[in-house]
Amino acid sequence: GWCPLSLAGVQTTQLLVEPPWRPAVLWDQVTLTCQGLRTTGVTTWYKDGQRWWQEGCDHLTITKSGMYMCDRPGTGLSAPVRILDGWLVLQVPEQMLLEGDTVTLHCRG
Repeated sequence: GWCPLSLAGVQTTQLLVEPPWRPAVLWDQVTLTCQGLRTTGVTTWYKDGQRWWQEGCDHLTITKSGMYMCDRPGTGLSAPVRILDGWLVLQVPEQMLLEGDTVTLHCRG
């Protein structure tokens, strides 16, 4: 049967990117989701190393390029995610790849 996503095993704050391509590009209307150990509490957002936004919402739609991080009570600061605004970008899927895997690349402009 279908089971809801459990965050019980999450020990660090995760910053999820949609759509799931790296590097993320501004013109994809990127949404960041901040996930931590607790489902309640204020999410603090950082852009380019500075505190940028603080609210209860754990979703953020990106309108400016830069380096983003988020902070959740209990699990702390996420790893950084860079959002580019380049005119040509080669993207790879977000999931981890191993040697021998077949991979689809996006060349976007």
